[in-house]
Amino acid sequence: QVLLVESGGGLVQGGGSLRLSCGDSERRLKNYRMGWFRQAPGKEREFVAAISRSGDMTYYVDSAEGRFTISRDNAKNTLYLQMNSLKPEDTAVYYCAASDKFSWRQSILVQASNYDYWGQGTQVTVSS
Repeated sequence: QVLLVESGGGLVQGGGSLRLSCGDSERRLKNYRMGWFRQAPGKEREFVAAISRSGDMTYYVDSAEGRFTISRDNAKNTLYLQMNSLKPEDTAVYYCAASDKFSWRQSILVQASNYDYWGQGTQVTVSS
């Protein structure tokens, strides 16, 4: 069992920045491919970004490319999502997720069903 806990959400003006963090108290996070998803009110959960176990590979949804950066520090057992140039449409609950799968196929990375463990989510609200 991997218990993930996100932090760092909040209210920010459009154009601002936030950094989300995700940790695991059992220090097993380094064993998993990790991802960030988000869910806005009335919408389905959406893939945002993924990172390989070593951190050498990343993948982003088009709307996040160039604005968001996913990273991890396995020594600190922490996953990050640096979000810059935030827009009101980025408003959502953001979730970190861990996958025990090894495939780097994009069709696999973006599917929520391919992730095994989830955090409780952290709210990000971007005002216009």
